[in-house]
Amino acid sequence: MTFTLERLKSPVGEVLIVTDEAGRLRALDFGDYEDRMHRLWRRYYGSGAPAFSSASAPTAARRALEAYFAGDLAAIEGLPVETGGTAFQRQVWKALRQIPSGRTESYGELAARIGRPKAVRAVGLANGANPVGIVVPCHRVIGANGTMTGYGGGVERKRWLLQHEGALQQPASLL
Repeated sequence: MTFTLERLKSPVGEVLIVTDEAGRLRALDFGDYEDRMHRLWRRYYGSGAPAFSSASAPTAARRALEAYFAGDLAAIEGLPVETGGTAFQRQVWKALRQIPSGRTESYGELAARIGRPKAVRAVGLANGANPVGIVVPCHRVIGANGTMTGYGGGVERKRWLLQHEGALQQPASLL
């Protein structure tokens, strides 16, 4: 299988977009975390280095992300995503996609919603291992007391994304 890697300049820095031959999103990370993207790739798809090619034309994923950053928040909702990971991780990632733009949910609420109310830590770990940022919106998960918790791309990016989506009332500023 061939994978395409695109680099998109965005208000939150360079975004790395990996899609497969069928156009499914396989990974999405930030340029300054490219090593992590490759590490997660090896964890989920094996030790062989992926052969990434460049897109000859913008993929649907890239076009959707450009629209999202331009203000069309729903543009990323229907993107097909295919990930590795355990059955539990995939369950958490699927549940993340059900958190609407403009809303947040605590780790405990997410755990309860997937029928595993005592698995709050495991939900947090799965959230942190999400290989498809933004589209699988792990940034929409916050602490039980409403605090901004960690984010793989940094808390400032998380804050920007939540402001962009209307989940935080302060005006979104660029990084």
